[in-house]
Amino acid sequence: MISEEQFQKEIDLIISNAIREDVGDGDHSSLACIPATAKGKAKLLVKDQGIIAGVEFAKQVFAYVDKGLQVETLINDGETVKQGDIVFYVTGSSQSILKAERLVLNAMQRMSAIATKTNFFVKLLEGTSTKILDTRKTTPGLRAAEKWAVKIGGGENHRFALYDMIMLKDNHIDFAGGVTKAIEKTKEYLKESGRDLKIIVEARDLDEIKEILKTDGVYRILIDNFNYEDTRTAVALIGDKCLTESSGGINEKTIRDYAECGVNYISSGALTHSVYNMDLSLKAV
Repeated sequence: MISEEQFQKEIDLIISNAIREDVGDGDHSSLACIPATAKGKAKLLVKDQGIIAGVEFAKQVFAYVDKGLQVETLINDGETVKQGDIVFYVTGSSQSILKAERLVLNAMQRMSAIATKTNFFVKLLEGTSTKILDTRKTTPGLRAAEKWAVKIGGGENHRFALYDMIMLKDNHIDFAGGVTKAIEKTKEYLKESGRDLKIIVEARDLDEIKEILKTDGVYRILIDNFNYEDTRTAVALIGDKCLTESSGGINEKTIRDYAECGVNYISSGALTHSVYNMDLSLKAV
C-alpha cells in the first residue's frame, strides 16, 4: 500500500476536485438568499442502520470549505448506527455549511455502505484466520475514500493502484508467454528499475500453482476461481512458502467455506462495486 502521506494527498485531491465540480464559480442558491454574515447549525441525521464511515472525511471537507466551521462529533467512524441517530453537529457560516453539504453526504453515504458491507463479511469470517481484502474495482476518482471505508469496516486494503504492487494476472501471464517467464521478467524489471515491489501471481489451476512454487520471490499466490477441494489442495501445496488469496465470485454464501480451506486472504470487488448508499441527511437545527 501507499504511504499515509500519499494517501492523504489522494484524499485532498478528492475533496478539492469534488468542490470544484459542485461549486464552480459559486453556490448561487445560497448567495442569493442567505447573508454572508449568517450563522447556522446543522446535524448529520441517520435514516438507516449499519456502520458509519466518513466522519473524519467530512471534517476535512468542512475545514477545506471554511476553517471557521466547528464540528461536534457524537458518533465516530466504525461505530454502529440506527435510524434517528445524530452523528455530528456542524456550526458556523450558513453559506459554508450548504457549500459542503452535498460532498459530505455523497461521500458519507457511500463510505458507510462500504463499511457496513465490509463489516458484514468480516463477521462471516470470525473464528477463522482469513482476512477480507478489497480490490481496484472502485469508483474512478474516489478510490482513497472507498478504501478508507473498507478499513473502517474492519477489512484490509489490497494494493492501492497499479504502481504500488506487482500483480501478474491471466492476461499478463499469457502475453508474457507463461507463468515462469512472467515472473522472471518481472524480477528482472524490478532489479533494473531499482523498485522494491511485492509480487502477487494469479494461478488458474493446480499446475500453475506448482509452476509458481518453482520460482522464489513471490509474495502471494492468487488462487482464482478454484472450487473448495482444489483450494484446499493449493493451500497444502503452498504451505508457508508464500501467502495465499482466494478470489473469483466469492459471496456471503461461500466466503466462510473458502476461509475454512485455509487461505490467508479473500478478495472481493463487491465490497466497493455493489453497495447501496446509507440514507443520511444534513438538516438545519
